[in-house]
Amino acid sequence: MGAMSARGMARHLDSLRFGATHRKVWILSALGIMLDGFDFFIMGVAIPLIVAEWNISPLETGMVSSAAIVGAIVGASVMGRISDRIGRKLAFRIDLGMFVVFAFASALAPDIWWLILFRFLLGIGVGADYPISSSYVAEISPRRLRSRLLIGAFSFQAVGQLLGALVGLLVLSLDPVPDAWRWMLAFGVIPALIIVILRRSVPESPMWLASVRRYDEAIDSVTQFTGRTLTIDEVREISEEGAVAGVVRPTEARVTRVEQKQLFSKGVRGTTALTAIPWFFMDIATYGVGVFTPTILAALALSSSANTQFIADDITSTEGAAFLDIFLVVGFAAAILLVRRLGLIVMQVTGFIVMGVGLVVLGITGFLPQDSPLQLALVFSAFAAFNLFMNAGPNSTTFALPAVAFRTENRGAGAGLAAAAGKTGAAVGTFFFPIMQADLGLFPTLVIIAAGCLTAAAVTVAFRARARAGVEGDGDARTIPVDPVRG
Repeated sequence: MGAMSARGMARHLDSLRFGATHRKVWILSALGIMLDGFDFFIMGVAIPLIVAEWNISPLETGMVSSAAIVGAIVGASVMGRISDRIGRKLAFRIDLGMFVVFAFASALAPDIWWLILFRFLLGIGVGADYPISSSYVAEISPRRLRSRLLIGAFSFQAVGQLLGALVGLLVLSLDPVPDAWRWMLAFGVIPALIIVILRRSVPESPMWLASVRRYDEAIDSVTQFTGRTLTIDEVREISEEGAVAGVVRPTEARVTRVEQKQLFSKGVRGTTALTAIPWFFMDIATYGVGVFTPTILAALALSSSANTQFIADDITSTEGAAFLDIFLVVGFAAAILLVRRLGLIVMQVTGFIVMGVGLVVLGITGFLPQDSPLQLALVFSAFAAFNLFMNAGPNSTTFALPAVAFRTENRGAGAGLAAAAGKTGAAVGTFFFPIMQADLGLFPTLVIIAAGCLTAAAVTVAFRARARAGVEGDGDARTIPVDPVRG
């Protein structure tokens, strides 16, 4: 093929069919997110067993429950920036390598303090995978598929949760003893090790290589996606004009280290606010309500016998949570189907509003006669609406927005900061939910979380236009317009 303008090349790359190499990078990114969902759910099943085996205090229970989440804050914020320096491919392998090592170590932990440490270190790997995977997928995806592919990859979180439910039920059925939690945590090593090995063969992001002027390597990488060999001049032209999504201009192409303060500079802080603040409030709701779903169900609608064995209770809670997870899967499917019609912003705002209303309705059911048909119907309807619109909205869009809003030289850092804000919200929700429920009651606690959802909706509306202005025309700036996303 002869010489082609930068914008013509951009159109060529964006018009590519979704080929085998695209598919490989996407599925390996999605499987990393799946492990986060698995770990999130399996710990909910394992915690009652750990408490029973070691007779740990409420403080220790809270620490082991939130250790991985705190680690994820560190992993997302640090490894996102590091991936802007060392590339996506190497970071892509480091993060899950940590998961393999520390999941195995957690299963062998001799006491609660070692378990807390290993869970924290595992969390660093889990948190790192968020900005790395989203940046990687955004940089190799054809524009017309980008939002769908990002949401599709994140939807594997629900697959991981369902896998966690199946593994938890299987282990409890085969080995109904307190230390069965070790087998649950060890299981995660198997898929993680397979994914790490497969990730060795993926190419480096051609967009990242071009952004740091490693043109020869960019040619080799682009060839694996385009099916044809590019010349150095073509790759340099793409980089210098910034026509391809996320490839920087020549004055910025030498940037290999992004300072955190740059994310708060003029022209960028609107994007930072749009991507970080809603994710913070979203994870307060997701983790605060999600982790304690069995507790909420028991408090509102389910009667339990004082003589029931805790392992039987754990099985029942796992079965109930697994049923509600069906609506999480449906929500992700809806997000994938609707994103091109509605757009990320509309989906995020709508989802936050319905989540808030659902939580208020859920709290109100506590004032109805327990176990009455009306109460049971409202409880499960409110939970279903919360789960459905959470994944059809903010849980999908907060993952996708950073990857399409930031530019290549700060995409990892920006996505990492946003993910770290989300994990901070997760830690807040996990730690404070039981405390607030005990001190204030369930209804006020749910109303406070609902207020956070509505605040996130307002922030999304307030910063959507300012964030778009800060992107300065890089490929996916068009996916954050005031009107619905169409790309």
